[in-house]
Amino acid sequence: MFSYRHAFHAGNHADVLKHVVLVQLLRHLAQKDTPFRVIDTHAGAGLYALDGAWAAKRCEFADGIGRLWQRADAPAPVAHYLEAVRAANPDGALRHYPGSPFVALGHLRAGDRLRLFEMHPNEVRVLAGNVAAAGRDAARRTRVQAGDGFSGLKALLPPPSRRALVLVDPSYEDRRDYARVAATLRDALGRFATGCYAIWYPQVQRRESAELARRLARMPGLRWLQATLTVRAPSVDGPGLHGSGIFVVNPPWTLERALHAALPWLADALAQDAAAGWSLDVSDARTARSPRPSMRAMS
Repeated sequence: MFSYRHAFHAGNHADVLKHVVLVQLLRHLAQKDTPFRVIDTHAGAGLYALDGAWAAKRCEFADGIGRLWQRADAPAPVAHYLEAVRAANPDGALRHYPGSPFVALGHLRAGDRLRLFEMHPNEVRVLAGNVAAAGRDAARRTRVQAGDGFSGLKALLPPPSRRALVLVDPSYEDRRDYARVAATLRDALGRFATGCYAIWYPQVQRRESAELARRLARMPGLRWLQATLTVRAPSVDGPGLHGSGIFVVNPPWTLERALHAALPWLADALAQDAAAGWSLDVSDARTARSPRPSMRAMS
């Protein structure tokens, strides 16, 4: 359970997709004056040194944020994401990558709050230290809790302002995480049906991974959006991350258009072979049940 360290994967293609979507959701929430809460159920360390031993061991960021860092032609949603990464690198050199907690912190206003869960004992200590080092305002707006975000989420819903974004992105090293994600979403919607929930999942050669989004989409009455970004063909020997997806419940109306602009560009920029591509599926807003036809493009 405690073997996974996100520092090995920080800034890779999966982080790019997740954080492009996260930035768009945060920007939308900030358009209204009413405060909102961000809850991250699997927060990790929050901020990662790309020249550190763990990130440098695999250099996965080189085929993720590394390919985008110097691009000047990014569509607006990707440019917004790049602004968030550049905020963690004020000298212009790509040395740090902000995880979801620090992406969120960069978009919080005075009345907004951030709740972070992390089970890994070392990761949660680093996370708390990173938040403290970010300054008094960041520490005041943020609460770090050591523990299981799946179960800890229950006590936080509904939030006082009735506005919240919940990010659920476990490592999925434990196959039971797939079932726990579905159960957690079902319970959360029972407590707070109008919240925005963003669920990240890997594209790996596991039956549970292929079935998760279909399982979520079958939940009755949901209004949802699903985006995927595939960078290469699956490995012939089975293991390995060849892409990822994000399933958003109660997405803002702006998200579909933003991703329709971002995904083709990202698929081209991050492609590792001819199997790279993207998909964007949206439920029918009139029925909240039947998906509209997918929009797909392959490089």
